[in-house]
Amino acid sequence: MTTTSTQLSPRQITLAIFSLAVGGFGIGTTEFAMMGLLPNIADGVRVGIPEAGHLISSYALGVVVGAPLLAAVGARLQRRKLVLGLMVLFTLGNLSSFFAPDYGTLLVSRFVAGLPHGAYFGVAAVIAASLVAPTKRGHAISMVLLGLSVANVVGVPLATLIGQQFGWRLMFVLVALIGLTTLACVLRFVPAQKTVKGASIRTELGALKRLQVWLALLIGIVGFGGFFAVYSYIAPTMTEVAGFPADFLPVVVALYGLGMVTGNIIGGRIADRSVMGSIYAVMVFIALMLLVFSLTVHIPWAALVMIYVVGAAGSMLVPALQTRLLDVSPDAPSLASSLNHAALNVANALGAFLGGVVITWGWGYTAPALVGAYLAAVGVGIALVSGLVDRRRQQAWRAPQLPETTGAALAAE
Repeated sequence: MTTTSTQLSPRQITLAIFSLAVGGFGIGTTEFAMMGLLPNIADGVRVGIPEAGHLISSYALGVVVGAPLLAAVGARLQRRKLVLGLMVLFTLGNLSSFFAPDYGTLLVSRFVAGLPHGAYFGVAAVIAASLVAPTKRGHAISMVLLGLSVANVVGVPLATLIGQQFGWRLMFVLVALIGLTTLACVLRFVPAQKTVKGASIRTELGALKRLQVWLALLIGIVGFGGFFAVYSYIAPTMTEVAGFPADFLPVVVALYGLGMVTGNIIGGRIADRSVMGSIYAVMVFIALMLLVFSLTVHIPWAALVMIYVVGAAGSMLVPALQTRLLDVSPDAPSLASSLNHAALNVANALGAFLGGVVITWGWGYTAPALVGAYLAAVGVGIALVSGLVDRRRQQAWRAPQLPETTGAALAAE
């Protein structure tokens, strides 16, 4: 039996979106706790910090591969069933990371754990958007993504603390428990929805033929890469440059997470007012804040303020990008929405890689923020190109109407 949004009370809609957000909480915990525990994991599997950073890239690669693949393959499935299947895979992937005996096995396990990440958020966002009025889509999507942001306030600091005190592997057990909780909540509160007529792998993949889809993805990849260039190396930056002790890192991560929560809520609201307008403004804001971060991180109190601000700036972008992809690919929403998270994890891998490169070159731990500011500036340029393409298409669509309208007016005279 299926349920439509018109049959649901506001309380039922809230519980359904909350259930989907719990999954985002688990995903955010496993993705971002790796940054705070990177030195511990490196020691545990006997590799250096740059090699341990490849574990972050491996997870991101799993997201990139899994997002389009699983969203397209699951196109004909009822969306709640697809979400449940994705969360089962996510839970198993994290359990395999717990049992991984060495670095190579852990690399593979992180890749597997990342496979359902993008598809889960993509399908969950489509479900959430379908439960509310079109004018509230940005807010509904931001509430699903809020789980990802809250993870950085609660889940990541808790996982970091547990990992530091009792062993980094226990982080994966915590995430697996969150995965099981998500399964229970989705089964109980998320309504079954009708299978989309005509949905198929071919239809979903058709979204990849559209220029605006690729431009939106490029905005996320390039613009958001700066966010991850800073976050991937947050632990050594805050200890080596800002001078904080290692046991203060959970507080640092929590501040970053509070910024992400703030930015996510603001981002959802402004996306409902103007999707492209919010993308322009937020991209400029990200570039400026990363530049300020690079200049002030050596001052402890300023570093804490800017950690919060950078977290907020980055998260403001995600709801607008998610909504933009739904707008430019209405007949393939699951794939388009999932690709947003694939793009963000390409940004994750790109940011971690470029940040590692400039650190290896001896430029110091402030250099990744400068790289990030440059990437965000490039993202502004891509966004402007996307907006220009939109305007030209609108003008081309309106132009043929003018002679016909003029003729009709003359005839009336």
